[in-house]
Amino acid sequence: MRERSGDGATPPARLGGGRCLTPVEARRVYDDFGARQDGQGWYEDPPVEVLLRHAAFEEARCVVEVGSGTGRFARGLLDGRLPPEARYRGFDNSPTMVELARERLESFGERARVDLTDGSMELPMEDGSCDRFVANYLADLLDREAIVALVAEAGRVLAPGGLLGLVSLTFGRGLASRALSFLWGQLHRRRPEAVGGCRPIELAPFLASPEWRGVRRETVVALGLASEVLVAERCRIAEP
Repeated sequence: MRERSGDGATPPARLGGGRCLTPVEARRVYDDFGARQDGQGWYEDPPVEVLLRHAAFEEARCVVEVGSGTGRFARGLLDGRLPPEARYRGFDNSPTMVELARERLESFGERARVDLTDGSMELPMEDGSCDRFVANYLADLLDREAIVALVAEAGRVLAPGGLLGLVSLTFGRGLASRALSFLWGQLHRRRPEAVGGCRPIELAPFLASPEWRGVRRETVVALGLASEVLVAERCRIAEP
């Protein structure tokens, strides 16, 4: 997939930890993890709530989520935050997660669809076919090239004026959270599967492109663990 980050160079972003899991390894980890993923809400929910406040889902018509997991985020959207006519489209690399999400969203019928991917960032969707693109705690699982590809694909499938929302683990702010993110990164270096393949990263530089504007960035610390929340608008007319 063609890289679309400014001058084409890989963004100078900090990526902690060590070797990233391959898509096959990540699938194995999350197939095994299954419904236990819902237990991560102690650190995921506060940052995701910030995303919900700033991404104007109440005005959305079509939401795409990559890394849909068990469907917990989607269920929260469809239960009342999205307009009644809005649709949700989720994608995940884990067959177990896809099955869990489908079961959770079954009552929404054709409004909600979840599909299995091969771990690549290329989605079976038309250009400009959605107005919200979300990836919660996915980018921190990916290597640099895959993050660039994820952001590029968001730019392709988002309509002009649509919003991109990203949440990931990041480097700590303050002594306690810096220490915890350091220890998390060290564990990732030794056994990435022990932390679900995720590690602290810095996402904002990946949106340093004329394709994105109004980038809103916030760091949220929940019980010592820091997460980065980014919301950016897809430009209506690309600037030179």
